Amino acid sequence: MPESFGSLLTIVIFVVILITIFTSFVSVKQGTIVVITVFGKYRRILTPGLNFKIPFIENIYSKISIQNRSVELEFQAVTYDQANVYFKAMLLYSVLDQQEETIKNVAFKFVDERNLMQALIRTVEGSIRAFVATKRQSEVLILRRDIVEHVKEQLDVILEGWGYHLQDLQLNDITFDDVIMKSMSQVVASNNLKAAAENEGQALLITKTKAAEAEGNAIKISAQAEREAAQLRGQGIALFREEVARGMTVAAKEMAEANMDTSVILFTMWTESIKHFSENSKGNVIFLDGSTDQMQHTLKEMMALNLLHTDNVKK
Repeated sequence: MPESFGSLLTIVIFVVILITIFTSFVSVKQGTIVVITVFGKYRRILTPGLNFKIPFIENIYSKISIQNRSVELEFQAVTYDQANVYFKAMLLYSVLDQQEETIKNVAFKFVDERNLMQALIRTVEGSIRAFVATKRQSEVLILRRDIVEHVKEQLDVILEGWGYHLQDLQLNDITFDDVIMKSMSQVVASNNLKAAAENEGQALLITKTKAAEAEGNAIKISAQAEREAAQLRGQGIALFREEVARGMTVAAKEMAEANMDTSVILFTMWTESIKHFSENSKGNVIFLDGSTDQMQHTLKEMMALNLLHTDNVKK
């Protein structure tokens, strides 16, 4: 009997030693911090890796993840002009750092994780509601970034006291009541129609203006060309008459020096004219004075015209 009691005692002692050895070492995962207490009082923290603790005296109070965590939010707010706004948001947060004081705040500020999440969500919702309550419904959609910055500014100080840090807040969706959404769609549609009408009118105005400018330029070019053509025709006729007068003057002068009758020139011109009229006439009647006196009068006019031209050239 004493021998069996001794064997049993040996086994018990061996088992106790094994349990003591196994409970003396704690393996902490990466991204996790372990909080150690002694009889309920905070003692120290264990970092990732293999750690030693005093068995039966030091106890693991909690394991705190220092990785980023996210939570989705859905809540309602009311604007200054009494419009309901519905938000869907994603909150990203993490433990502030791995300092001992920070870990103590994380471990002991709240009873459990559920209470922390409830306080965090209600704080975010309250901050957004307070901001939205000062804005009109038409301003909310364009103030998405301002809302996020306002929440971060308000929460950073609060979360630091809890040992946490707000990494990011994303407002994924902002909607209103169906009636408001329909009215907003109608406003957008009417603005688009107005802009389209203005663009169409502007395009039509530009088209008509360009067409009028092109027509005006065409008329101007045509008038300029007609004026130049008329000027050239006049110059051609003037030169023709000038050359005829000069030729007749020279011919008359030469015939006078040769003691010949100058009426021959007029007679020749008269006969040439009759020939031209007969060849190109279409039945019209033309009366010509072929008398010698009239020919003399015409010759004198042509000689006077030539003398006037000669004086102008000399001047």
